[in-house]
Formats: sequence, structure tokens, C-alpha cells
Amino acid sequence: MHDNERRLSDYIDQLNAEKKPKDHEHLGADPELQKLFHTVRLVRSLREPAMPERDFPAKLVRAVTDQLVQTKQKKKKRAWMASIAGIAAMLTLSLLIHFASLFDHPNIVKAMEKAFQDVNAYHGFLEIVETNAQGKTTTQAKLEIWADKHGRYYIQELEGSNKGLITVNNGQTKWQIRPSEKQVHRFPAFPDPYRFAFELGNEIKGIKQAISTNIIGEEKAANRPSWIVEVTPQGGEPYRIWIDKETRLPLQKQYAMQHGIQYKMTYTKIEWNHAIPEKLLTYHVPKGFQEVNQNPEQIVTNIDEAKEAVGFLPDTVSQIPSGYVQDRIAIIPDKKLVKLYYRALDKEIVIIQGKAIGEWKLAPTAMVGKIHHQTAEIQSPVVEESGVIGAGGPYAGLTDLHSIRWRQNGFEYAVIGHASLGDLIAFTKELTNGAFEMPTHKDPFPFKPKVEVPVDLEREKNDQKNVDAGSSPWKLDPLFVAQVFVSLQMSPGGITGDYPIHYEDLRIIQNNGKEAIVEVDAHNTPIKRVYLKRLIRQDATGIWTVVGYDPAP
Repeated sequence: MHDNERRLSDYIDQLNAEKKPKDHEHLGADPELQKLFHTVRLVRSLREPAMPERDFPAKLVRAVTDQLVQTKQKKKKRAWMASIAGIAAMLTLSLLIHFASLFDHPNIVKAMEKAFQDVNAYHGFLEIVETNAQGKTTTQAKLEIWADKHGRYYIQELEGSNKGLITVNNGQTKWQIRPSEKQVHRFPAFPDPYRFAFELGNEIKGIKQAISTNIIGEEKAANRPSWIVEVTPQGGEPYRIWIDKETRLPLQKQYAMQHGIQYKMTYTKIEWNHAIPEKLLTYHVPKGFQEVNQNPEQIVTNIDEAKEAVGFLPDTVSQIPSGYVQDRIAIIPDKKLVKLYYRALDKEIVIIQGKAIGEWKLAPTAMVGKIHHQTAEIQSPVVEESGVIGAGGPYAGLTDLHSIRWRQNGFEYAVIGHASLGDLIAFTKELTNGAFEMPTHKDPFPFKPKVEVPVDLEREKNDQKNVDAGSSPWKLDPLFVAQVFVSLQMSPGGITGDYPIHYEDLRIIQNNGKEAIVEVDAHNTPIKRVYLKRLIRQDATGIWTVVGYDPAP
């Protein structure tokens, strides 16, 4: 190899190894070679964070060698060195284009997270459009939205079926102003089963937890240059989201077509603010309106006041987990409940406790843990209310509300929050002196089914797709799946009328989120236990499949 070629190759190798090349300050090198060194350094400086390919030096040397073979016999040294410079220039241009594309397509998830950290509050106008299978579009709603990092928001529906409706949550209370009814409905601020569509913080959390995110193109959204990102979530069909190139924040979201309908949500205008105007977060009842108070909470100043009101001394955490502070203490006098609120930026957790009343029953979709060898119910996310958490319907569709519930010494406890399950576990361990045991997928069940049930995986995959699209939601409930299975064993020709096995006759005895065992407590059952697994997807969106059973003795 020619000396200059070798030196150029060595120079590149040393840069790739993150070392300072020996020739970097060598003044005796050929001027043309010095120019090539300079070109290589410029190309290397564009790189973020490493060289484009492992065989980059070899490719460059091969290109130079090929050119030399063609010119060696025709031109003198100066001519072929100029040729090398030309090749390097073309290579530089090519690499510049390549690196420019890298700069134009950053790690989009990290970019969004970082950008949202700097957002205290935002104000925008959201348009929700429906498109049918024939391509006809209809504007379903237009909303004015104010929201901040602390979970507070003000929403006014400008167009749509609920035009004029205003929903506000200021962290202390939640209310809806309903002009059509001349009423103001007041609710507890937390837990909050309904927030609003396309909340930026939740969108970024969902994208962060997705199976994959891929930039598939570029297009303007709300008249702003944006990347189109295809997101494959843990559950459900892939969707697309448009990320503003300038702010690195979501502007538009389009769901997959399901049942001939597709929805697109767009912030037609959005701006960033220091805070939501206080007047919007101040509770008031407009003149001529009636207040409907559905918020029975009363704020107290300390634990002793709570004790006087409910008749028992509430338990408290021995040490508040890092990052959280106690926000307030509230009571519900008629139910003799105490609620301890804790807050950390955009997260909130509440510990609810009261005297145990009635029969203890697990939510059918809950995992089963242990506290002092007693059953603990874990819902992640919460899909059904139970016990001291409250009543009034399921928290359908929530992805960021989790709960842990148990009974101990005649009292019932619930730790529930818009926070990670890990944060809830930390509070639960502090409240129980570390006695909480979380089930894991690796926990062995103490027995195996005596009779195995063959499974058609392709059929299960299709059933999962149907559930993702909104059909057959009962397959997400292991009790319901067990009820159908046992009933069909009793009536193989089909079920007419009521199921021969009642839903109330079934009981979850083990559930680690991936595997579950259901016990059948009925005098007429041919089956004592049903064994189920989440075969397709091992999270709250995965369907349950019967894989075996134990015959009744």
C-alpha cells in the first residue's frame, strides 16, 4: 500500500478508536494529505455519537485504491492526489447528507421526555375528527384545554354533543358546569376516572412503554413541520402520532381503523405557559345554577382530628417514600373513612382506610399478593372498584391508575394512585413494615392441572385481536372465562338461558398476572378448579385462556 494511503487509513482507524492520531499535528505531511486529514476530522466531528459503520476505513481505502488503479499510468503524482481529494470531497458530501438525516431524526422518545420536562402548563385547542370506511369525515368535538404538570386541568367543549360543558380539576376538588341542566356537579378530585383525551404527559408515558416506535415520514400537523411516528403499544393496534419538529412534543394522533371508524385528534393551536390562570381553577357556582355535591370529603388539619371524626386512629407510613410529600388529610364521615394524600410533581397517591365491612372479595381481574400471609388485591391498572375504594362503576380505559387493597386486624386498606405500581408498593411496604409480597411470573403454583386442555394458538391470537378492537371483553376476566368453560362442560350442546354455574360461585385463589387458578364452589359442578394463562400478551390487555382443570371429587 502506498505510504499516503496507509497513513490516511491509520489516521481514520485512530479516530474511530477515539484516539488522537499521531499525524494530527505532523507538519511534515504532504499538503494534500493534510487537507484529507482535515476533511476526515470534519466528517468525524459531525458524528453523533460514533462512526457510521465499522468498515468505514476499509471502504475509504478501497475507493482510493480503485481510483488509483485507473489513474496510475496516466497521471503524475499531483494529479492522482487531486483525484483522492475529489473522492474525499464526494465522500464528505455523502456523509454530510447521512449525518444530516441523523440529526433530523433524534431518539424521539427521549426528545419528547426532555421537552416535556420544561413544560409547566399548556393551553391548546383540540379537534377530534371521525372518518368512516367510505372516507367521510365528521368533526366530533372541539375542546379548549388548559393543563399543567400537577394533573390540574380546565376543559371546555366548544363544539360537539356536550357543547358548553366545562370540566375542572384543581387538585382539591373536581366539578362540571352543565349549562344545559343549569347545574354544577361536584366530585372528589382524586381518584379521577375521567381526565381528557390527548393529555400530553400521558401520551408520552404511553409511547415510552410501547413495544416499538418508528419514524415513518414527515408531514405538517397544525401547519407545523412534524415527524410521523408509528407506535406499537403493549396492548391494542398500532397508531400514529405527529411530533412537532421544533418543540419535540405531540401535536396529532390517529388511531387505527376499527369497525369502520377511525379517529384523529389534533391540537390546532397550542402554547406553553407558566401556569393555568387561577380564575379558571377557582370553584364557583354561576348565578342561577344549582349545586349537586357528590364530593363527601372533608379536609382536616391533622390525624387527631381524623381520629375524633371516624372513631379510630389511622395508620400512617413510617417514612414517606423519596420524592413525595404529604398533601392533605381528608375524611368521609358517613363511611368512617380516612384518606391520606401524597403528591410528587405529576403523581398522586392516596391511602384509604376504614373498618372492614361485609365479605372480602377480590376483583376478578386482580393479581393476588400477600400481606402478613393474608390476601392482597393488586390491580394494575384499576379496572374495577371494590372495598373502601368506592363505588359507582369501573374505571374503564384508565392506564395510569393502580391500586393495592387488603384487610388486616378488622380494617380494610387501599393504596391507590396515578403513579407507577412500584411507587404504590413502596407506600404499602412502609404502611405494613415491609410485609407486602408482590407475586411474580416466576412464582411456582403449588399444583398442576390433572387434565390438560388443548389450545389453538391461532384462534387465541384472533380472539386477542377481537378484544383489542372492542369485541368479547369478557375474555379479559378470568372468572368469566372459567364460567363459560365449566358451563360448556356441563352443557356441551350449547348454553340456553342462564349459565348452569353462577359467576358468584367462582373464586380466584391465585393470580400472578400471567397464570391464574379459579376455584368452583357449587354442588353441581363437574370441575373443582380451572387453570388459566395469558398466552398471547402478559399484561392487563391480554386475554385469558383455559389450559387445564381438576375434576370435582
